[in-house]
Amino acid sequence: MRLAIGGIHTECSTYSPVLMNREDFRILRGEELLSSDHFAFLHHADGVELLPLFHARAVPGGPVSRAAYDEFKSEFLDRLKRSLPLDGLHLTMHGAMNVEGMDDAEADWILSARAVVGPRCIVAASYDLHGNVSQAIVDQLDIFAAYRTAPHIDVQETMARAFAMLVKALKSGERPGIAWAPIPILLPGERTSTEDEPARSLYAALPQVDAIPSIWDANLMVGYVWADEPRATAAVVVTATNRRAALEEAERLALAYWRERENFRFGPVTGALDEMLEIAVAARTSPVILADSGDNPTGGGVGDRADVLAALVARDWQGALIAGIADRPAVERCFEAGKGAFLPLRIGGSLDPASPHIAADVEVLRLDDPGDPAERQAVVRVGGIDVVLAARRRPYHRLADFKRLGLDPHAVRLLVVKSGYLSPELAPLANPNLMALTEGAVNQDIPALANHRRHTPCYPFQGDFTFAPKARLSERWA
Repeated sequence: MRLAIGGIHTECSTYSPVLMNREDFRILRGEELLSSDHFAFLHHADGVELLPLFHARAVPGGPVSRAAYDEFKSEFLDRLKRSLPLDGLHLTMHGAMNVEGMDDAEADWILSARAVVGPRCIVAASYDLHGNVSQAIVDQLDIFAAYRTAPHIDVQETMARAFAMLVKALKSGERPGIAWAPIPILLPGERTSTEDEPARSLYAALPQVDAIPSIWDANLMVGYVWADEPRATAAVVVTATNRRAALEEAERLALAYWRERENFRFGPVTGALDEMLEIAVAARTSPVILADSGDNPTGGGVGDRADVLAALVARDWQGALIAGIADRPAVERCFEAGKGAFLPLRIGGSLDPASPHIAADVEVLRLDDPGDPAERQAVVRVGGIDVVLAARRRPYHRLADFKRLGLDPHAVRLLVVKSGYLSPELAPLANPNLMALTEGAVNQDIPALANHRRHTPCYPFQGDFTFAPKARLSERWA
């Protein structure tokens, strides 16, 4: 069996004015893909000839430039053509990519791949549960699997599920297909975490559906709310070998999700920034961890806003660590001045001119230079606040991010991270866990988002309407 693997993986807020370009992506080609930890599940692929192609992955952000997308797609398709003939193709995607001039970028990628491999090749896709699905996507696939956890701790398992189904289909001769049911709901991940109800129970029920004879894999897609495009919606996607069972289960799961629409809540204590800072002031425990949710780069935020820093400076806060703010010009100034230097510095607004910034006198505490100027980091002190500055957009969600800079998140009174729900590594530290409803490209005031191109009605943009799920088969299966 000759199986190829590759794809493109990112999430794009159409409310961000900052385009993603080639340099924002990490590219894996050929054997680099097989040796990457991200594809470690392939190490257990016995009895198949693996043909690694091309994979591009980026921290979520604004739309992808058309030039970058076209370059990636061209290289992927060239490598795909050279790998022919193929028995199977595994596309590892995210599902919420937006490209300049496109409404459904994943459909364009998948349709192009199908045109190369032909109708007999079995094509599987693995997705983030925050991806958006469309009929055009489903029509070209035979197998689909999506994450079942948010925060995402089952990335490897999901890709392994899709790959295992692909191998199973080829070895057994069974030919699965896909049924899906769109649901007119779009909620942020912060209100649909699988650690909280009702999402916890909804996702816990999916393995029971998998156990039904002829059902191979059931998936509940929350969708991506910060994409104002027609395909944006929640959905159920079922891979199966029995059409009737797949349609029935898709509609049942869709109705269960719809009935819970008003019950989704934020997990952490949540409110306006000033309200959250008042709670932090009164806290007698530490570290208080405050999520700056509107500027979260892992959700598509720009990551360069300094409004939380400005609020802490105005309060003369002592003992805070902000990790971090994307500001390459500020990082370069710190490197020019050197460790231990004192200098006036503008912080924030380096990527989006509309992002809030502050001007402050800072002390350069630490400099980190991995060799690439785009990867540099600086730690500066503004009064009683330490601030991590990054030359590129990035999150600070892992303990290793802090250890590299000689910082201990356990030891601070207040840790501010640009995040929605906290990462699995930071959440256990939070004492308490607070989320500020801040401004930005991924702000949580969903009903107030500009909503020009999504299909309507859709909850919570509209609330007073009825819905009866209607599942559909993929074109290949119908």
